[in-house]
Amino acid sequence: MSETMSPGRGLRQRTRDAVRQQIAEVALVMFDEQGFDETTVDQIAAAVDISPRSFFRYFASKEDVVLGDPMVYGEPVRQRLTQALESMPVWNALRAAFQAAVEISESNPEWALRATRVMISTPSLRARNTEKHLAWMTVLVPPVADALTGTEDERQYHARAITLCALTCFDVASAELVHRGGAVETGVLLDDAFRMLRPAALVD
Repeated sequence: MSETMSPGRGLRQRTRDAVRQQIAEVALVMFDEQGFDETTVDQIAAAVDISPRSFFRYFASKEDVVLGDPMVYGEPVRQRLTQALESMPVWNALRAAFQAAVEISESNPEWALRATRVMISTPSLRARNTEKHLAWMTVLVPPVADALTGTEDERQYHARAITLCALTCFDVASAELVHRGGAVETGVLLDDAFRMLRPAALVD
């Protein structure tokens, strides 16, 4: 019976994902063109021909359309970091780890450009982005600390400092992508940011 039910459940989930994606795409264009705060849920719902109540079946808030679950990006970064630390110094491993987030962004560059443009122009979204950093720090700091030397307090402190610097590099590269109108790839910008901080990183 479970095998018979599985295709139906898969179809329902794919349908739900498709509707969610449609809402998100329409909403993001509206946020970008008329402003995040100026765009209401009622307007988004009307644009995709659903009720405002239905919008909240797919998204807990307007902010979730732009940022969503922070671990959608954070978990792939953590996995890459764990693998990279087996053969690389910490700073290099962090750059390799963030390539997972770069690949997700570059798989849909127009979305990434719009989402980042909306995020950096909206105070409430910038605050949510800080919360994303805290969520990522929770999973990235432990493997970095394990790769460092020193006392427990020193390793934890250095791990927090280095990881936050890496997160800042990612944010700065994403913002620069917007400033340059998408003319330079995120990965290239991220390489440049990591290179600038490389001499100061306590990773050797």
